[in-house]
Amino acid sequence: MLHVFRSLISPELSIVQVLPQADRVALVARPKAMDSCCPCCGRRTRRVHSHYMRRLADLPWQGRVVEIRLHARRFRCANPQCPRRIFTERLPETVQPKARRTVRLGESQLAIGFAVGGEPGSRLSDRLAMPVSGDTLLRMIRAAGFEPPEAPRVIGIDDWAWRKGQRYGTIICDLERNRVLDLLPDRNADTVASWLERHPGIEVIARDRAGVYAEGARRGAPDATQVADRWHLLQNLGEALRLAVGRHRKSVSAAGKAMTAEMAGNDDAKPSSKLDCLRRSRRDQRGELYAEILQLREAGLSPRQIAPRIGMNVRTVERWLAAGGEPEHRRPSAHSVLMDPFRDYLEKRWEEGQHSGLRLWTEIKHRGFEGSKATVYRWTAARKERSSTAPPNSRWRPPSRRNCAWLLSEGPQSLDEQTERFLHHLHERAPELSIAADLARRFAAMIRGDDDAGLDQWIEDAMNSELASLAAGLRRDTEAVRAAITQPWSTSPVEGQINRLKTIKRQMYGRAAYPLLRSRLLAAA
Repeated sequence: MLHVFRSLISPELSIVQVLPQADRVALVARPKAMDSCCPCCGRRTRRVHSHYMRRLADLPWQGRVVEIRLHARRFRCANPQCPRRIFTERLPETVQPKARRTVRLGESQLAIGFAVGGEPGSRLSDRLAMPVSGDTLLRMIRAAGFEPPEAPRVIGIDDWAWRKGQRYGTIICDLERNRVLDLLPDRNADTVASWLERHPGIEVIARDRAGVYAEGARRGAPDATQVADRWHLLQNLGEALRLAVGRHRKSVSAAGKAMTAEMAGNDDAKPSSKLDCLRRSRRDQRGELYAEILQLREAGLSPRQIAPRIGMNVRTVERWLAAGGEPEHRRPSAHSVLMDPFRDYLEKRWEEGQHSGLRLWTEIKHRGFEGSKATVYRWTAARKERSSTAPPNSRWRPPSRRNCAWLLSEGPQSLDEQTERFLHHLHERAPELSIAADLARRFAAMIRGDDDAGLDQWIEDAMNSELASLAAGLRRDTEAVRAAITQPWSTSPVEGQINRLKTIKRQMYGRAAYPLLRSRLLAAA
């Protein structure tokens, strides 16, 4: 066994004895060198002052913990001018000064800590016969150093959420090498500008449309070319279209009614069900709330002051004001588990002729049903549609605001006949949306291509349309938008690194403080 360990141990040590124990293997070792180098003045000496026993943890052997009992020596410095009279001999390939583990064991434990974190790393290390506490792993991670990366030329910058909607940080990546360069603790133009000033030579900065990063890049790297991300530009276009559709929601509803009348073959209104009445009542309530919000806004109150008076969240008030009206709620058809125990009873009563939603709700309420009237009303409405003799498409429901915006941006060749008729009715009632749709298709084609010749003209045309707010923002950021069309860079690789960051952050539970999170992310990169 002795010759096995002699071949595996450090070349600086000589194994004297192997002491097998119940839970570990102890190795008695001595340094091979006869002299040592003073760490202060660098002179070598053989003048031994004293000996002492040093215990070191090492890599395991066949699933058992290994302990090295090192007969270490203290030497007297031979240089009379050296301020250090006595020193402990150094074994740089084996162990660091004052350390209680060998270098190779520390590297293995550090790799485990970088991979899975503190407490999970501690459990894994115990399983691998390299016991270490979670706090020790975290200290090792925080103390680890990283080689400075090569000077980047093209970087991507984006934000990431410490807590979504409340607190954000900044991640910076090298787009040419697809690796993380740094993690910043906040989303601030001063922090970004300071980082860029410390890293000269950056030529291209890909970013989203946030003004914070535009300002930081302008101050920190004034000579660099800023490139707006193409995906974010198309997202801004979709948002502008949704707001435009929201401002014309009455026209969308009227176009839907025209489609229903056209498909039914007459203009007779279909009798409203109780579910429709309930939806209309709630829609009217939202309309009254929005009217009250507008009155308070015109009186000079801010959304933060309006919210407690109305009994709404501040973000909700801000969204309603930005959209130009109250939202149109669409409840997707979903299976209600509350109804499951009562479906047989409801089907029986339906076959007996009881079609009143209120009456059915009252009956199953006495049988233990805990749901609302609306749940039963939805069941009765769906049951009536299944039992109706009318054609299944006789009642045409207009698309949601998001879907309507998507249809407006699509080309006519990708739409079916029914959707084309709906858009025809919509364009007749809201010509402004027809203009916005044409502008949206032009802008999307320009972003997906590589010719920026029509950008200035598009901004000029859009300034007097429903997309005026988007055009104003693009005018302020024209050079970055032009670079997005003509250059290949985007923030897509940064988004991938943000997904890795989220994974590491969630693995760390409550220990995801900034220095620790930054060290683990840079190590993973």
